Amino acid sequence: MILVDTSVWIDHMHRPIPSLSTHLEERNVLCHEMVIGELALGNTSGVQQARKAGRITFSSLEPWPGDLVCAEGRYVDGDGKEQSAGVFIGPEFGTVSRPDLVSATREAADAGFGALIACAFNFEAHATEFTKLGRVPVLKARMNADLHMAEDLKKTNTANLFVIFGEPDIDIEPANGSNGESDWLQVKINGVDVFDPSAGEVRSDGPKGIACWFVDTDYNEESFFVRQAYFLGAGDPYKSLRTTLKAEIDPDAWATLHSDTSRPFPKPTTGRIAVKVINHLGDEVMKVFGV
Repeated sequence: MILVDTSVWIDHMHRPIPSLSTHLEERNVLCHEMVIGELALGNTSGVQQARKAGRITFSSLEPWPGDLVCAEGRYVDGDGKEQSAGVFIGPEFGTVSRPDLVSATREAADAGFGALIACAFNFEAHATEFTKLGRVPVLKARMNADLHMAEDLKKTNTANLFVIFGEPDIDIEPANGSNGESDWLQVKINGVDVFDPSAGEVRSDGPKGIACWFVDTDYNEESFFVRQAYFLGAGDPYKSLRTTLKAEIDPDAWATLHSDTSRPFPKPTTGRIAVKVINHLGDEVMKVFGV
């Protein structure tokens, strides 16, 4: 068997290496031990979702001879049935784009996988909107930066090195401006939708699962500018903020920031707005809307 280094996998994902493809077809290749090992580490590891109970534990994880899909993971769903998922691993230094996910999902569908787990350190903004292709759902697992430590990283059952963060559930509502202007807009965030493969359904978490969220009310498709910012979360974030800053915070000012509904704003000149959501684990996802 041949153990392939991470850098070789990265090169192969961007441009297939003929010799590696041959070895993959002959099933002579092992994935990098750090990636495969952490995914399949014992009965409490695997891919962690934002909710602690939503963990995908693989019963097996084997190399797969694909161009983008590099491993086959098997797990048991909530009904006790064994399911399979293709695993796609993004570059060590770089981002995964929407075309990358589309190609990997098509490959997973052709191979008969029930889902695609895309692991990456970073996803492009438009990649976060891609959640499904045909019958195959796409679970985007953000890889913890600690994985860059390679052999120096201590393997633990609570590392949460691969975390899935779903799509924000957002409504765009009509509103009036502060001076009575009509045809303005406001954003209401209802929570985050996450596909739970163990149950085979989409689960919706409420606003309390969100630490903070931001709105770019005139998104130019190049850079995200925070034009409005809001802070939610369970417990008493107001008390936590006062403790952290060691100062009194104007309750009225705080009330404008502790909200699941944005302030009204005029329709953007670009015709697009973007909403960025961050959960309590520090994972973020951005969604773009045409208005």
